[in-house]
Amino acid sequence: MSDKRAILITGGAGFLGSHLAAHLLVAGDRVIVMDNLLTGDIRNVSSFVGDDFLFVKHDVTQYIVVDEHIDCVLHFASPASPDDYMRYPIHTLKVGALGTHKALGLAKHHGAQFLLASTSEVYGDPQVNPQNESYWGHVNPIGPRGVYDEAKRFAEAMTMAYNRSHGLATRIVRIFNTYGPRMRLRDGRAIPNFITQALLGEPITIYGDGSQTRSFTYVDDLVRGIVALLDSDESEPVNLGNPEEVTIRTLAEAVLELTGSDSELVEEPLPIDDPKVRCPDIGRAREVLGWEPTVTLRQGLVPTIDWFREELDGSNSRG
Repeated sequence: MSDKRAILITGGAGFLGSHLAAHLLVAGDRVIVMDNLLTGDIRNVSSFVGDDFLFVKHDVTQYIVVDEHIDCVLHFASPASPDDYMRYPIHTLKVGALGTHKALGLAKHHGAQFLLASTSEVYGDPQVNPQNESYWGHVNPIGPRGVYDEAKRFAEAMTMAYNRSHGLATRIVRIFNTYGPRMRLRDGRAIPNFITQALLGEPITIYGDGSQTRSFTYVDDLVRGIVALLDSDESEPVNLGNPEEVTIRTLAEAVLELTGSDSELVEEPLPIDDPKVRCPDIGRAREVLGWEPTVTLRQGLVPTIDWFREELDGSNSRG
C-alpha cells in the first residue's frame, strides 16, 4: 500500500492555497486543487503537472462530488483581502457558510481529515493584545468587514460541530497577515499595495496615521505551520503568525528602503472597523506543533519585492 495521501485544497489557485499545494506535491502527496477563480489565478498552479496533480474549476458553494478517495480536505476558498470581500460580500458569506458545509460534507463522506483556513480577523478590532485562542474577539457583525469576520467565525463553529457531532477529525488554523510571492498586484492589503506603489513611483497610501500595528508572516513559515497542524492531533484553533509586531508606517518605510523608491507617504482616512492592533500569541503553536516563524520581515520582503518587480515587468511586456 502507498503512503501517498490524496489531498483536496479548495481555493488552491489562490496565494496561500497554491503555496500549500506546491509544498504537498514536493512532499509526495496527490493534490486536487478546486477553485472557481473568482480571486484565484490559474497561473499560480499552471506549472503543477503530472499524475499527482489535478485542477478542477468549481464553486464550492455548490455540491461537491469527487469520485476518487480523499484523505484530507483543506478548505481555503474565500476572498481574503478587504477589497475582495467588500466587492463580493454575499459570496464571501456564502463560501464561509455553504462552502464550509459542502467541504465538511465531502470530508465526512470520505472519512477524511478536514482543515479550515480561518483568520485572525475572527478577533476583529481586538481589545486584548496579543491575541490568544481563548479570546472571543471584538467584531462588528453588521459593519462592512463583518462579512469576512463573521463568515470565518461561522465556519469555525460549523467545523467544531462536525467534530463533536460526527467525530470528524478537524483542524482550525487562525492565519495572521501573510505575504510572499504570488500575491496579486494591488490586492488591497498593505504589503502588495505598498510594493506596487513603490516600484511604480506612486505615492504610498497609508490609512490613518500609520500607527496601527500588524504582524506579518512569510508564506514559507506559514505553510510549514499548516502542515505541522495537519499532521497533529490538535482539534482546537491554533494561531499561526509572527509575534513581531510592527506599525504600518514602519512597514512602508522598510518597503521604501528595500525598493530604493522615492515615493512619498500619503495618509488617507482609516477604514471603518480597521483593527488598531494585531499580534498573535503563538504559545499553543509552540507547545503542540513545535512551530514558530524563522523568517524576519526584512528577509521575507526581499524575495517578495523581486517577485512583484518581475510581475510588473511582465505586465508591461504583455501590454
